[in-house]
Amino acid sequence: MHRKLILFLLLLLLGVQNSQAQGRSKFGGRHVDPFGVLSITAGAGVAYYMGDLSDGINMKHLGLGPSVSIGALYRLTEHISARGELRFYQVSADQQYSKNFQNNLSFKTFNPDINLGIKADLFSFNRHAPVNPYLIGGIGFTLLNPKAEIDGGWQSLAPLTTEGVKYNRLPLVFTAGIGVSFKTSEKLSLGVELCNNFMNSDYLDDVSTVYPNPDQLPGDLARRLSDRAPEIGEPARQPGFSRGSAESKDSYLFLQVKASYLIGNRMQARERKKTRCPKF
Repeated sequence: MHRKLILFLLLLLLGVQNSQAQGRSKFGGRHVDPFGVLSITAGAGVAYYMGDLSDGINMKHLGLGPSVSIGALYRLTEHISARGELRFYQVSADQQYSKNFQNNLSFKTFNPDINLGIKADLFSFNRHAPVNPYLIGGIGFTLLNPKAEIDGGWQSLAPLTTEGVKYNRLPLVFTAGIGVSFKTSEKLSLGVELCNNFMNSDYLDDVSTVYPNPDQLPGDLARRLSDRAPEIGEPARQPGFSRGSAESKDSYLFLQVKASYLIGNRMQARERKKTRCPKF
C-alpha cells in the first residue's frame, strides 16, 4: 500500500513539473500568474426556441434564428474565469407546422440579453493546451419583445395582454453549457459552444396558459391576436380553453462559433508600455 502511495505521489509530482514546463510563456519564459488575465470574446451562430409553440421537431421548420455575442473573460485561477456577455438572438415559431395547427398561433422575437457567470476549463491556463474543453454557467436578464404578423405588418404582443395577463418583460435567465476551444496562436483561440438558456418566464412566445374572456381584452386587435383560429376556419376558442402550458417555462438554445483574444494582465500591460515608450 505504501509503495502504491509513493508511486502515485511521484507520478503526481512528475505531472505537475510537466505542466509547469509547458506553462513557460513568452513573457520572460516565466510561469504567468493567471489572476487578472483579461480576454475579449465574440461569437456568432444560431438560436433555437423551446416553448409552447414548439410541440414537436419539424426538421423543415425549426425556426432557427441568428445569435451573436460580445464579452470578456477575467481569469481568477488556473481553471476558472469570470465571464460576462452581451448577446442578441432571434427565434420564432408557427403552429401551422405543429400538432396544434388548429390554434394557428405564431410569433417572432429579436431580443437582447446580458449574462454574467463562470467558465471552468478542463486544462490549466499555464498548460497552454491546444484543445481545451470547458463548462459554463451563468445568470442574467433578457428583454422580451414577441411579435406576430397580422394585416401585412408585425405587431408587438406584450402591450396587448393577449392572455389577459401583464407579464414581466425582463425575466431572469439561467445559462448552462459546454464548449471546446482550439488554440490557434499565443493570443487567439477559436472554438464551438453550446448553451441552453432557461428563462424564469413562460412568455418568450406570448403564450402560456388559457384563452381569456375576449370581453376583458383591450380592443379588437388584442382579440384577433389572442385567438387566431377563426382565420383558418376553426371555431373561436372558449375562455379557459388551453392556449399553452405553464408547467414548463420557455428556453432558448445557442450554438455558436466563438473567438477569444488574450489581452493579458496588468503586469504584462506595464511591460508592453515600457517597451513602446522607452525613457532616456
